[in-house]
Amino acid sequence: MMNLMQILRQHCATLLIISLASASLLGCKSVATSDTVDYKSAGAVRGPNLSYPPDLITAQADRRYIVQDGSATMSEYNAAVKKSVQSRKNVMTGIPGMRIERDGERRWLVVDKPAPELYPQIKDFWQENGFLLTVDSPSTGIMETDWAENRAKIPQDFIRQALSSVLDSIYDTGERDRYKTRLEASKPNQTEVYITQRGMIEKCVRDNSDACNYTVWTARPNDPELEAAFLARLMERLGMTQEMAKAQIAAPLAPKAPKAKLVQEGVNTAHIEMAAGFDRTWRDTGLALDRSNFTVEDRNRANGVYYVRYVNPKDLGDTKGFFSNLFSSKDDSSLKAKKYLVLVKSTGENSSNIYVQGADGKPENTAAGLQLLTLLTEQMSR
Repeated sequence: MMNLMQILRQHCATLLIISLASASLLGCKSVATSDTVDYKSAGAVRGPNLSYPPDLITAQADRRYIVQDGSATMSEYNAAVKKSVQSRKNVMTGIPGMRIERDGERRWLVVDKPAPELYPQIKDFWQENGFLLTVDSPSTGIMETDWAENRAKIPQDFIRQALSSVLDSIYDTGERDRYKTRLEASKPNQTEVYITQRGMIEKCVRDNSDACNYTVWTARPNDPELEAAFLARLMERLGMTQEMAKAQIAAPLAPKAPKAKLVQEGVNTAHIEMAAGFDRTWRDTGLALDRSNFTVEDRNRANGVYYVRYVNPKDLGDTKGFFSNLFSSKDDSSLKAKKYLVLVKSTGENSSNIYVQGADGKPENTAAGLQLLTLLTEQMSR
């Protein structure tokens, strides 16, 4: 049986078709949006959005698997936005020494400023763009937004704009995004800023009659262009002109040669060989972890260790989907995130190895360890 939101969406679709036909008869032209991202009208700004399925609502149960020094509430968000807008009206001096680095489709920002000073500005940036933070950890330099809907993907026509106050609460793109930001102190008074996006899409599960029985949320491919769009916005927020920021983002990307190779030594004994030095391997490992289903609790660059947690879909049993359980609001005791150490070791000027260890620091020579290495190899070879 179809749920209430599915019925509402069908009625909404019918109404939009009628609206488009009416606009055509009136000789109205569709109005294209000038930007590719608009999360300001998402649930983070409006409050609870009834169009969000229960399995995408961040609940207190999920906090068990989130490392944070604090979290943003709605009142904190509103206060931060008000304060940021006032401060930007007064002064925006910008930050000298700011540039985009790249490796294939991967981009990150390098800023000549210490991470502790930069962190609050980036936190304000996400709140100004309509997000709440579910991970807010200045001590580790990691923040992560809640799931939000990109309303810029909703077609805009004359009738829809006139009825936006009615339709916005019903029309749904069927997609959600969340963003992770990680600050790395690469050198004294220099910080690397990485923004990674993860996306979900709502898919219909049909029966034999081709009718939609129910919908499930599943992962969709990472979108480097969304990451680039927010990097450009962040550069503007830090004082660079829009033209300069877009020029740096749009610069041609150098081809990325595959560097990751999974070397299996025994049944469950393996490691990853990288045709790159420690610095580059450390960076690529961090990006691969951010874009996969890992949670980085902490890291020690001097020792080459990422302290991570990972939820294996097999531990969740036979359900409607791994992601439905992962983001469920229910307190599911079967959802157990296991701790691992991802170790990066230099083996030469242009070579490094990556190993997975258990929480006790011993080699993870198990099927789970091999699976994690396989996931990282696939991510770093893209």
